[in-house]
Amino acid sequence: MIRSEILKDIAPILRDQLVVCNIGIPSQELHAIDDQPSNFYMLGTMGLASSIGLGLALAQPKPVIVIDGDGSVLTNLGTLPTIGNNAPPNYILVIIDNGSYGSTGDQPTYAGQKTDLAGMARAAGCDRVVEVQDVDTGKALKEALAAGEATVLVVKCQSGNAKMPVITMDPVVIRDRFMKAVAG
Repeated sequence: MIRSEILKDIAPILRDQLVVCNIGIPSQELHAIDDQPSNFYMLGTMGLASSIGLGLALAQPKPVIVIDGDGSVLTNLGTLPTIGNNAPPNYILVIIDNGSYGSTGDQPTYAGQKTDLAGMARAAGCDRVVEVQDVDTGKALKEALAAGEATVLVVKCQSGNAKMPVITMDPVVIRDRFMKAVAG
């Protein structure tokens, strides 16, 4: 499976959850598959979805699911110890590890070589780290929601992007409707 197929598979689980989605093509894919007011699409700031999601989880009690990529997590490795030391039980980080920087041309990441993101998350203090193959993402995400504890879910999948339209929604609209979903 590629990332868009994973997103399509988990879209019913994500519906009505607070979701912060990684920059670029992942946001375009989720938007095209199942746009929801409770989805915050990152249109800039590579590497910060996990940090923004953490802040949101710390600020309110609803579950927060962050959809991130291996390239973005590698871009902001400082987020893993921050998560490991501060993540509340309502925080779930889903790292879709396709071994590439998907939004910039599928250049390989080190996660596709020798770097072990699950091992790095554990070493950074993340207590509940789950590694799964793409086909098991839905089951693992449901288990993470039911567990009621901070979870880092590392999903191994194939590299590749689905052709999706650019998100034309104004960033202010994305922010405002997301804020209403958070408050609601």
